[in-house]
Amino acid sequence: MLEVRRSRDRGYADHGWLRSYYTFSFADYYDPEHVDFGPLQVMNEDRVRAGRGYGAQERREVAVLIWLIAGELEHQDSLGNQARLQANSLQYICGGTGVTHTETNPSPLEEAHLLTICLRPPTAGLPPAYRHKHFPQQEQRGTLRLIASPEGESGSVALQQETRLYAGHLHDSQQAALEIEKSRRAFVHVVRGSIAVNEVRLNAGDGVKVTPPGEVMLQYGREADVVVFDLPAGVVPPTGKPAAGRPRKAVKVSR
Repeated sequence: MLEVRRSRDRGYADHGWLRSYYTFSFADYYDPEHVDFGPLQVMNEDRVRAGRGYGAQERREVAVLIWLIAGELEHQDSLGNQARLQANSLQYICGGTGVTHTETNPSPLEEAHLLTICLRPPTAGLPPAYRHKHFPQQEQRGTLRLIASPEGESGSVALQQETRLYAGHLHDSQQAALEIEKSRRAFVHVVRGSIAVNEVRLNAGDGVKVTPPGEVMLQYGREADVVVFDLPAGVVPPTGKPAAGRPRKAVKVSR
């Protein structure tokens, strides 16, 4: 079964420095039909103004992924990590027992466009961790490039949970298929362009939940950028602080 979540039906918030679309319930936005999808709790499409960013955010008992679509993002955390991400980079933060981080847009002119994703961890009490990696777009053309996985297979970012994440760019006759095994489910989000998922046409901002095992076929793309989650079907939430919350006060970057 496919359950389509159209872009126009998502939640929306404009904080001036930050504009966000919410696929699932988040902060002041609540939709009982779209609270989460297995371990996938948050799928926010964010645009951060030039020279602005998120103030210090504490993360506990949650995995936070950031997929940078366009622009730049600068990361600092209480573990001592510092990094500057560019488009087509994936960042992973395991909140575990606790980590504080900031994310800022260092550009004086261009906004940062990103997906902020939160995953419920399989167990509480994991040690906090940080990783990031850049995936050139040519590696995504005409295929689904594995960008995150439990063991870091094929040069992907290693996660501390049973989730696999793919990114792809498909156009015209290009197609890609993903086999969903028993006790698994999939979620597809269209970042740009338009594509058919199992013959259902999706446009930028649209998402679709895929619940039965079997093949997920992506085809008839029109300059389509997509991310695809291969998720466990059953998840028991651990105890701890919930992932969703109100956006923190913005910070201004001085350059």
